[in-house]
Amino acid sequence: VQLVESGGGLVQAGTSLRLSCAASGRSFGHFAMGWFRQAPGKEREFVAAIGWSGDSTYYADSVKGRFTISRDNTGNTVYLQMNSLKPEDTAVYFCAANQVLLTTSAYDYWGQGTQVTVSS
Repeated sequence: VQLVESGGGLVQAGTSLRLSCAASGRSFGHFAMGWFRQAPGKEREFVAAIGWSGDSTYYADSVKGRFTISRDNTGNTVYLQMNSLKPEDTAVYFCAANQVLLTTSAYDYWGQGTQVTVSS
């Protein structure tokens, strides 16, 4: 599975961004998908995950109620809608694919990341 993220950028606190992750290769609908982020000097952390059907979703406490993960299996894309952004959301955001839904970083496939910068 090849994953390509897009949609990052520089925004002000309180605004919104939607990240996209386009998948190609093996059947997208068979994979659980996750979003992770890594801020400078920090370890990569879990943000959100979604099961293959879209019925199961999980969120980190830090983004719960502000971020929404969704997927379009027809379009082979997973999204991360980020609302009420805070400066502490600044990080490189990665999408990842795995046959098992996880909230850890033990995913098999990773994208290259997209930078999100939130100014105060």
